[in-house]
Amino acid sequence: MLSAKTLFQEILDDDESFRLFCSIAASGEAQGGWENARIAALVPRSERALAPKITRHGADEDKHGRIFNALMNRRGLRPVPVPPETDYTMLLERHGIGLAHEKLKAEQPLTVQDIVVYLAHSRVTEQRAAEQMRMLRTYFGDHPDVGRAVRMISNDEDNHLAYCHEELLRLARAGHGPAIRHALRTCALAEIRIYRDVSLAVMAHMGRILGWSTTRSALLTAGIHAVYGYERAAGWRRMVSLRMPEHRDALGGPAGTAPEFA
Repeated sequence: MLSAKTLFQEILDDDESFRLFCSIAASGEAQGGWENARIAALVPRSERALAPKITRHGADEDKHGRIFNALMNRRGLRPVPVPPETDYTMLLERHGIGLAHEKLKAEQPLTVQDIVVYLAHSRVTEQRAAEQMRMLRTYFGDHPDVGRAVRMISNDEDNHLAYCHEELLRLARAGHGPAIRHALRTCALAEIRIYRDVSLAVMAHMGRILGWSTTRSALLTAGIHAVYGYERAAGWRRMVSLRMPEHRDALGGPAGTAPEFA
């Protein structure tokens, strides 16, 4: 049976596929941690109240990276190099989505427009992350090995998404609505394309590791293209809507820790 649950179960059960999955995830989380830390350091004076929340966001991403590495360590596995074609965060940056790393490496303060771009990028990518983690929580939230990690990361991703909604709505009320709408649409349309390409690359690597048949690989490829077709036609709109979250000030406190995964 070809389903998301059986697919992830197969990846989870094999050491090599699990190691690649965790390595890709850990690398992306670490990259997100670095980006948020730099943005927090460069926040413009008018948005300094946002800096602790951006710092918290980055700390959560760093924590997630440590969790994925710890999951590998528990099975006696070491990370593997991430194939460039599977590097979601770097591909987004190379396609001009979010803030360029050259800007983040400089010491020049960011502008409010930069913060709009950052939050729009985060709102779109956190939508993807929250959806993926909710799916994993549904299937593996009670798993003895990865369940606690999945639940913890999923809760954090929900908080990140709530924070993005709340801060973008605040900036929209301050007169940045047109810029926010443009940034969200641009980022969403680029993200769905890059997510498709990364998904195809990841599935190709997993197929080689797990020895999938040509038929199974073709079915998965067709499924990925079908998801992209839906998202290109209408699904992207879920990534650009804004609504006040039930959980307000989701990143207003200190970052949580995960000592059991250290």
